[in-house]
Amino acid sequence: MILDLPYILETRRNHALEHATIHLLSHYFPGQRMAGHSNPTGFFLLGDLQTQDIWTAVTEAHTRLNTGESGLAIHPGCGTNLATTALLSATFAWAPLRGTKSTLWRLLLIPLALIFALLGYQLSRPLGPWLQKYITTEADLGSLQIVDIIPVRKGVHRVITK
Repeated sequence: MILDLPYILETRRNHALEHATIHLLSHYFPGQRMAGHSNPTGFFLLGDLQTQDIWTAVTEAHTRLNTGESGLAIHPGCGTNLATTALLSATFAWAPLRGTKSTLWRLLLIPLALIFALLGYQLSRPLGPWLQKYITTEADLGSLQIVDIIPVRKGVHRVITK
């Protein structure tokens, strides 16, 4: 399966570890803004955090994912949710307007387009987390190991895995 190709699987596992780490850091530091970006060799963590606090959270996240807490791999602020919402809402809103050349008809169809956009939004709510669970993350970390955490600059850390 394509999701199990090495670079894709490694990215999905790092994405799960990133989410689990952010869940834990959010618990340790309520209200702290943070974000992440995963790739096959680890992930970047953005936020005003200390390296030791990140080590603690990444290590705990790794342990908890490996002991079966797969729910930590799903995060409500994930770009997958945002992209799913934007794509479905925009596509559904566009559907009643496509092919309409008359400006008057387009104006008359705007309320219908808004209703369709809301339908797309509602459908995206369960779809985003489903996509995270089955496509964009892999909570089974396999043999993934944490190699190092490097402060890149103020507010940016690089978590390296192998």
